[in-house]
Amino acid sequence: MTQAAPKTQASDPGGAPGPRHVAIIMDGNGRWARARGRPRLFGHHAGAKRVREIVEACPDLGVKYLTIFAFSTENWKRTQTEVAGLMSLFRRYITKEARALRDEGVRVRFIGDRVKLDDKLVAMMDELEGMTAHNDRVHLTIALNYGSRDEVSRATQRLAQDVADGRLDPAEVDEETLPRYLDTRVLPDPDLVIRTSGEARISNFLLWQSAYAEYEFIDTLWPDFTCDIFARLVRSYGARDRRFGAVTA
Repeated sequence: MTQAAPKTQASDPGGAPGPRHVAIIMDGNGRWARARGRPRLFGHHAGAKRVREIVEACPDLGVKYLTIFAFSTENWKRTQTEVAGLMSLFRRYITKEARALRDEGVRVRFIGDRVKLDDKLVAMMDELEGMTAHNDRVHLTIALNYGSRDEVSRATQRLAQDVADGRLDPAEVDEETLPRYLDTRVLPDPDLVIRTSGEARISNFLLWQSAYAEYEFIDTLWPDFTCDIFARLVRSYGARDRRFGAVTA
């Protein structure tokens, strides 16, 4: 079984401690579009363009891992028109960005349950993961049909099956065991989680992994989330006192 990635932390180019792994809940596309008298999908297209800029900004900020919340298990409750438009947008994004991501040293992974996604999209996801598998400049993880409770449920099923098959001793199960079964098992836990659009909730995103993450809830809508804002949040992270339950003198 693949071992979890080490949970070490990098520094930014200025030498101050910085987040190695940033996760973003990209919220506010629909409101951004409505404010301009446009349909919600117009906002989603604008948000997709913003992703490229943020990915490109990561190396200079010392961010090695970027995880973005693209589509949740709850998003199927949206209108059929919006869901179909989003699935079309995902296919278009992969087609348009695949070569650039590969050439720029970005390794792409997808997390989430792929069973409900259409076969064409899944095949494109698999191909993009394969063609970027040797890259290491930035690790971009896209959460697609992802929900953290769903992820933990699927992981627990696999763990239980290993116990039933005799591959895992129940007495040896501890808090380090479950992460080896999660979708994110090869990734370090996020250091910083950002949510845009003014909402102060985490919406079933990386619940286990973010136990000790720092959070930033900002009013900016995702299509307006610039590289300058991203840089400010990344750098302000270095001023935080991260004690992980300990007490500093």
